Amino acid sequence: MTDTAPIHIVGAGLAGSEAAWQIAQAGIPVVLHEMRPVRRTDAHQTDRCAELVCSNSFRSDDAEYNAVGLLHEEMRRCGSLILTTGDAHKVPAGGALAVDRDGFADAVTAALEAHPLIRIERGELTGLPPADWDSVVVATGPLTSPDLARAILDLTGEAQLSFFDAIAPIVYFESIDLTKAWFQSRYDKEGPGGTGKDYINCAMDKEQYLAFIQALLDAPKTEFKDWEKDTPYFEGCLPIEVMAERGVDTLRYGPMKPVGLTDPHTARRPYAVVQLRQDNALGTLYNLVGFQTKLKYAEQTRVFRMIPGLENAEFARLGGMHRNTFLNSPRLLDPVLRLKAMPRLRFAGQITGCEGYVESAAVGLLAGRFAAAERLGRDPIIPPATTALGALLNHITGGAEAETFQPMNVNFGLFPPLDARQPNGKELHGKDRKRAYTGRALADLDAWLGRGPAAAA
Repeated sequence: MTDTAPIHIVGAGLAGSEAAWQIAQAGIPVVLHEMRPVRRTDAHQTDRCAELVCSNSFRSDDAEYNAVGLLHEEMRRCGSLILTTGDAHKVPAGGALAVDRDGFADAVTAALEAHPLIRIERGELTGLPPADWDSVVVATGPLTSPDLARAILDLTGEAQLSFFDAIAPIVYFESIDLTKAWFQSRYDKEGPGGTGKDYINCAMDKEQYLAFIQALLDAPKTEFKDWEKDTPYFEGCLPIEVMAERGVDTLRYGPMKPVGLTDPHTARRPYAVVQLRQDNALGTLYNLVGFQTKLKYAEQTRVFRMIPGLENAEFARLGGMHRNTFLNSPRLLDPVLRLKAMPRLRFAGQITGCEGYVESAAVGLLAGRFAAAERLGRDPIIPPATTALGALLNHITGGAEAETFQPMNVNFGLFPPLDARQPNGKELHGKDRKRAYTGRALADLDAWLGRGPAAAA
């Protein structure tokens, strides 16, 4: 171990694990603090680092036309532990990058435990980090322990900000009736490790769909406690029954949209479809895509067995709800993720108000690089706002309105406008415009990393 004082990281989720890796790879010792299994959370099931609580999907892996796929590629170029491990444990998922959640968490944990500059300490931090921890990355995620959350909020003078997030059910593959269901990706698209037949599809006709919607509306739901009733949902992860309440066709234009699929049993496009995505490398578990829910457990089993092909489904895990906490980062954090009220504390991951596995890990990557630069006596260099990393950072540290700040996934709307035009002088649109965003981003990222034209100039 080096004589350099360690940087402390609180929380070994995706962001904390990534931050620890980035710091250690820079030659600086790290103490990674994780409260599990000494204290458990409402959503985690193991004590492994980087456990995936909700979906097993990192979403689109298309780095040419999709903002999150671009973020994947940027993180790969930055030596991301999370993306490298995700690539090694991918499972078929069409155009998405999905992973075997157990193999992924095992591998991240093993890599961190094996690194000579990383020490993992188990136990809960019940207040602010000790004063002699001069550099700390707080990456406790949306399930921050109440005592630590209270200490942070007391320090900042902010009221607690939170929203509800939901978990989708997982079923055993052997219990799915493939005489009714079939394998196909939308438009037969092949993704990383995929074949174009990466999802199991369960078709519904109009009568079945309407009966299913009515069952969702009528089924008993989990009741919120009084102190939870004013907490909003995150719009990107609404419970399926909440979507159903917004209109009878909402699900047909959302997670149950039938586009790009043909039922081989009828040779027609279904009226609506339920998709299941492989959840582990063995292919023994599949999750219901977009079916996060707050239905009571017994009702989940009854209602979801109305889906053709799932009449005898056996559930490895039922859906659920958990309350997430995040900071008003545009007001509280500086451009390099330090808490203005106490700059020795730096924040990373979902607690900063980014939303999504990849976004959380990306902010952990940046926090780790910024902390490492400071420890080495250098000024942290912010990635260009034209990159996915820079656009996400800019949004949570000042680009968003503090008064209305809510968690958000990375998207092209966070990027500075393009000034590129076609040869005929017209503005770029559609795929051409997206490709211009990603091309600009990767060129600017390489320059930031010292491999592009700016480094040679």
